[in-house]
Amino acid sequence: MAHSRSPAAYPNSNRIMKLFLCLLFLAAVQAAIVPAVNPIAHFHPSVLNAAKPRGRNVTINGVLTYVSLPKKKFDKTTAVLLLTDVFGLPSPDNLLLADEWAAAGFQTFVPDYLNGDAIPMDGDFTTWLPNHGEAQTTPPLLAVIKALKKRGIKKIAATGYCFGGLYVTRLVQNNTITVGTMAHPSLLNVPTDFDLMKEISHIPVEINNAELDTGFTPAVAAQTDGVMANGQYTPGYLRRQFDGVAHGFAVRANASDPVQVAAKQGAFDTSLAWIKSHLE
Repeated sequence: MAHSRSPAAYPNSNRIMKLFLCLLFLAAVQAAIVPAVNPIAHFHPSVLNAAKPRGRNVTINGVLTYVSLPKKKFDKTTAVLLLTDVFGLPSPDNLLLADEWAAAGFQTFVPDYLNGDAIPMDGDFTTWLPNHGEAQTTPPLLAVIKALKKRGIKKIAATGYCFGGLYVTRLVQNNTITVGTMAHPSLLNVPTDFDLMKEISHIPVEINNAELDTGFTPAVAAQTDGVMANGQYTPGYLRRQFDGVAHGFAVRANASDPVQVAAKQGAFDTSLAWIKSHLE
């Protein structure tokens, strides 16, 4: 199912807008839409993480946002913007992931771009999605970005998971951020979204995908490589596949399964190294 788009939310030149609309038309004809994975099919460990989120919820430009800050001195002109999966701020896993980014030295912001309506684990995605298209989710996201830039933050690294991967893609396409990463993204048009990215973006991007994902499958990943890899995307592109894991692996892992633990940590480390290398 495709998201509705709100081109006005991303002001660009007429040339870019015409190209954008043209590619959207082509998408309907030839692109494969990466399906969203049903909430119940996301991995949910039977034993909950005993750790407690250490950040706090604040309101930024009218948007509820989880903020996690490093314990040591950090660069106040740089930030990580974490875009969650469909479980949003109510999911401790998303908040703990933000805390990991803060522990790595970045002030980290997790906007509630789901507008207080995250889906429950057993929710019905088909009825939930129409109220969470780009027209609904883009405004709060851009509101937070605008506020962060007004605070003096000059470099924003966006990292998106599942549902959030679509929005990192948009921010990369529109050159809104400094660097982007995503893990097991969903709802993308492939290859059209990456054709557009290659045409108009100058933002480096990295993707972590899972061997057993039923959304962004290895075949879709290879199709993405066909557009972006081998120096075709000059700003910088990297994709890393993690075997033996499925959709959601970069957010949640069973502590008793070393394959899952290693994959989750590997995805974080890969994204962290990518972001650091492009923020310097």
